[in-house]
Amino acid sequence: MSSTSSSAPARATADSTLDNTSYQYYVLVVLVIGYIFNTMDRSVLGILLQPIKEELQLSDAGLAWLTGPAFAVFYSVLGVPIARLADRWSRVNVLAISIAIWTAATALCGAAYNYLSLFIFRCTTGVGEAGGSPPSHSLISDYFAGSKRATALAVYAMAVPFGTAIGSFVSGHSNVSYGWRWTFFIVGAPGLLVALLAWLTIKEPPRGYSDKGKLKLDTPPFLEVFRFLLTRKSFVHMSIAAAAHSVMWYAGSNWNPSFFVRAHGMNTGVAGNYLASFALIGAIGTFAGGFLADRLSVRSGDRRWYMWVPAIACLTMVPFQFFAYLSPQLSVVVPTFTVMVVLASMFFGPSFAMGQSLATVRMRAMSASVLLFIQNIIGLTAGPWLVGQISNHLGNNGTSLRYAMVIVGISNIWAAFHYYMGSRTYRQDLEATARLNAAAT
Repeated sequence: MSSTSSSAPARATADSTLDNTSYQYYVLVVLVIGYIFNTMDRSVLGILLQPIKEELQLSDAGLAWLTGPAFAVFYSVLGVPIARLADRWSRVNVLAISIAIWTAATALCGAAYNYLSLFIFRCTTGVGEAGGSPPSHSLISDYFAGSKRATALAVYAMAVPFGTAIGSFVSGHSNVSYGWRWTFFIVGAPGLLVALLAWLTIKEPPRGYSDKGKLKLDTPPFLEVFRFLLTRKSFVHMSIAAAAHSVMWYAGSNWNPSFFVRAHGMNTGVAGNYLASFALIGAIGTFAGGFLADRLSVRSGDRRWYMWVPAIACLTMVPFQFFAYLSPQLSVVVPTFTVMVVLASMFFGPSFAMGQSLATVRMRAMSASVLLFIQNIIGLTAGPWLVGQISNHLGNNGTSLRYAMVIVGISNIWAAFHYYMGSRTYRQDLEATARLNAAAT
């Protein structure tokens, strides 16, 4: 890691390094690795819910608090001040420290001796992970120009399916061999090395570097950023859309393992194999979402495709959800689940890119945190919690879990509606932000 030097020769050397395409993609790879551990450590609880439920004698309602609010509240709320810090201090330092906190907390979940201690360690994981995406989004935006940004952010978001796949496979089989306690340690502890890698090898670029200008303005206060983003109607609608979609996304990521264990009689190892396969295939959707949004917007000259691509994906996946969760036959479940996961993953790249493009360059980390705050305080808090509460009310078994997932999945219709509404003002909002960026350089 290095800071920007005041001397001209040193600055020229730094700029030469930052302009090196190979180094830019190296930074992206390191950020992806960090996000893989972010996803693994966030989702490992899902594959272990059933053994934890049995050992600690918990109901689905009790598990719902672990999967949703315990993590989501801290992750969502603390993302804002941490992003503020990232906009004013070194983004690399913020990221490295955050990785160290969340990976250590994940490992410590294995030492939990009762429900309360597991709840506390899960909260701490959320504290650390709050500092993962905002500085990463901001770094990517300064390393990659606007015409490549959605694709770069889609590549970054591919860490979600890859992290889910690795986490599901490793956690499922580790639980069978070593139990759920050691599994937390096995998944979490190696992330400390990633924190060190990021701290030592990622260079801090100047703010707005990919936009080829030096900024004259300091980072604005949070309330100013928040008020600014609220004036962008397309940002508000896009954030609500991402949140509505995330209700289903996070419900699935936390409860799908228990669904396969209960509804289809699998152990965690076999369920982990299926979920790892689905997640890897879902990476196609993650990349395709960003790539299609970039390609279609360039070819048509209409940037509303950044809204339309995830809107179409959200609406199309609704009927596949019914077959995936309600069919008793794996011959139907597997193909429909595959299509569902691909479509579900397409919102990442376009949504992240819109969040960065609608904000001015000094607001990018804060913009990411506001987007993630809205997305997660609704999606990550409500999605897993609602499934647990509905399932508990309907019978606390495999059948109740099927119907709980289908009911919650209707939120994708709401998501598609808000993506469409956001598209109506997206171009005007982009033009307004571009004028402000030009005035600040």
